[in-house]
Amino acid sequence: MRRVAMVCLHTSPLDQPGTGDAGGMNVYVVELAKRLAARGVEVDIFTRATSSALDPVVSFGDGVLVRHIAAGPFEGLTKHELPGQLCVFAREVLRTEAAHPVGHYDVVHSHYWLSGQVGALARDRWGVPLIHSMHTMAKVKNGALADGDTPEPMARVIGEEQVVEAADVLVANTDLEATQLIDLYDADPARVEIVHPGVDLDVFGPAPVAEVRDRLGLDPGSLVLLFAGRIQPLKAPDVLLKAVAELLARDPSLRERLVVPIVGGPSGTGLERPSALAALAAELGIDDVVRFVPPVTQAELAQWYAAATLVAVPSYNESFGLVAVEAQACGTPVVAAAVGGLTTVVRDDVSGILVDSHDPAAWADALGRIVDDPALRDRLAQGALAQAQDFSWEATADHMLEVYRKARHHMRESVA
Repeated sequence: MRRVAMVCLHTSPLDQPGTGDAGGMNVYVVELAKRLAARGVEVDIFTRATSSALDPVVSFGDGVLVRHIAAGPFEGLTKHELPGQLCVFAREVLRTEAAHPVGHYDVVHSHYWLSGQVGALARDRWGVPLIHSMHTMAKVKNGALADGDTPEPMARVIGEEQVVEAADVLVANTDLEATQLIDLYDADPARVEIVHPGVDLDVFGPAPVAEVRDRLGLDPGSLVLLFAGRIQPLKAPDVLLKAVAELLARDPSLRERLVVPIVGGPSGTGLERPSALAALAAELGIDDVVRFVPPVTQAELAQWYAAATLVAVPSYNESFGLVAVEAQACGTPVVAAAVGGLTTVVRDDVSGILVDSHDPAAWADALGRIVDDPALRDRLAQGALAQAQDFSWEATADHMLEVYRKARHHMRESVA
């Protein structure tokens, strides 16, 4: 395996995770590309240029290039408007390959359905296998919408079905995602491979709580209930705020010690009402304990995790749940919704607590168990550290290389 073309059309790996369309997928693409490059595989990442100031090609460490493709206006396009730019984007991807000798890329690995549409064209033109990672699926999201959230359009559903049909290999993050691909999209089980994402254990690890809290301006005796991620209905930060209000109604004395950092920025349908979460905190009478923190670097995010009493992940769906893995790697218990990949990432009553509901009262019960029982918190913290050791980007890259080689072997057989 010499060279991989990754297609990540709608969000650049150079973008700051936690706002806009940048999130776990950005981290996934960056970390996988870096680990592949460390194994001697060159990676070109094709993404749409969102600024005229961006260089056409940016080196992202040894062996990784980010190629910015001009397709449509640089700013202002939503994901729902991007299908109109697929032809231009695909043309420029094909043109890049055409400038090299035949067989320049060994495989195409596309991320998200828009990229899969481009990857399918490149697959046919280049005669190399298409490996596709869905990351999220419209049928799954539409089956678990937050109240008032906007369903994914039928155009996306159809587009995903087309990509599932075209891909030589579909990479699922978990057993559950594999089952969803097969049951909801009629994917051929023989073409579905399960590859767990990982966590950078060099960045995310335990740190002295007093030190990181001092650095972040937190009182050493605080109860810190942290949310990290994009602020949108799918991620359900409102569930956490309502649960906090319930906790304070049950025990008003907690107010003196409670801090609820919301680390991230508006995204998706959350962009339509960017101040809605702050307004909800005021309406609930808890704006004095809620602290909004703009998106931060991975290193600073690790400090927030390490400083937290617990990390809340109340999402309506997660294909994997990188926040939960990162938090556990820092030795912090996770309270998570029992949905999607979170049921794989978090071990209930071992590394955290899974909540089979989005009812604020049920969430207040789960949060209260940890807040009221330091011994339980310490036990879950130890379990969190142990659980995170099962996930590493090194293992992800090694497994993905096996998937690439298997795909090339089977494609050569089918061509022969």
